[in-house]
Amino acid sequence: NRCIAMKVSELRNKDISELNKELFSLLKAQFGIRMQLATQQLSNPKQLTAIKKDIARVKTLITQKINNHDK
Repeated sequence: NRCIAMKVSELRNKDISELNKELFSLLKAQFGIRMQLATQQLSNPKQLTAIKKDIARVKTLITQKINNHDK
């Protein structure tokens, strides 16, 4: 599986297109985890919380990069 907590420093080095790809893969992973939760096959419920936080991190960095790019 994937590393639960991402490092912000590792994400800051990526450009917007790479962050969008990362966001897409996180959203797909979140969907899979939600399906496991719904079918009661999820072994570690903390995965859902961690992936939500990772999605928020990536979205925040995308917003920061867009706002800094405009200046």
